[in-house]
Amino acid sequence: MDQDQKTALDPRWQAVMSRDRSADGTFVYAVRTTGVYCRPSCASRRANPRNVGFFASPDAAEAQGFRPCLRCNPRGQSPAQANAVLVAAACRMIEEAEEMPSTEDLARRIGLSTFHFHRQFKAVTGMTPRRYGAAHRAARVRDALASGASVTAAIHEAGFGSASRFYDGADSAIGMAASAFRKGGEDAVIRFALAQSALGAILVASTHRGICAISLGDEPEPLLAELQDRFPKAQLIGGDDAFEALVARVVAFVEAPGQGLDLPLDIRGTAFQQRVWQALRDIRAGETVSYAELAARIGSPAAVRAVAGACAANKLAVVIPCHRVVRNDGALSGYRWGVERKRELLDREATR
Repeated sequence: MDQDQKTALDPRWQAVMSRDRSADGTFVYAVRTTGVYCRPSCASRRANPRNVGFFASPDAAEAQGFRPCLRCNPRGQSPAQANAVLVAAACRMIEEAEEMPSTEDLARRIGLSTFHFHRQFKAVTGMTPRRYGAAHRAARVRDALASGASVTAAIHEAGFGSASRFYDGADSAIGMAASAFRKGGEDAVIRFALAQSALGAILVASTHRGICAISLGDEPEPLLAELQDRFPKAQLIGGDDAFEALVARVVAFVEAPGQGLDLPLDIRGTAFQQRVWQALRDIRAGETVSYAELAARIGSPAAVRAVAGACAANKLAVVIPCHRVVRNDGALSGYRWGVERKRELLDREATR
């Protein structure tokens, strides 16, 4: 086997070819014809594999006479890491502000152009600064209402300049009227249905915005009890024929996730949870990532435990595929709906 073939079969070469940011820090690669070594995600022109060597660290590469790439700076922060730090600072500014700062003001305060800041913020968080601010304030409203605060107090404590500004988007912010949320979902209508799937009992629930819960279990009764606990005063209505048809589509998707599910969803969570959940939905069927890799994908490599918490808070089984997250060694960790179901889902996806 010649050097071209050896390099091509090395998994590190695949990381270089895909410019995998999650591989940064795990190794560097050096190009003999240029005398330069780079991080895996370097955007420089790809080298001929016969001229490439791999090293566990920058020190090891330099010990062999290679010098660091000026473009990707393998000894320091990568451009992506530097942008993630700036975006994290902007997130803190949004969270600490009494009212939502303008995109222009945020960009100026962290030293980027408005266009570049907006693009980098969306790349790191998965949402625009304005949407991030709205999600954060909505979470603060939900927390205040759940703790018993009045609707007016919750709105102002969350940083809405006026009640009218909140009410204009209340439905999309917390999924129902604030007064209904405070009263445990009173006056809210949630349709639901129970069915059987290859993975056991399944509950599907939907608000007027879309599917808000997909739960799996051994028996149907605990699934319904959990839904009732979430919204003790909501009006729960059994599904009609049209809803039963929707449930059948969900069951088919759960049993074969690779088919996709083109249905409206009612996804509620904090801004951080939404970042994690969006990253989960970007993982292809048959692929797995570690919690650390997922944290790196959302630009928060140190937030591994918070990422695991967001996975645990997911209420939409399979649609938000937290079953595709495994430990660093590839072992299966806890799953809200049971590790055996997680193993079954991964086995099904791997064979399709």
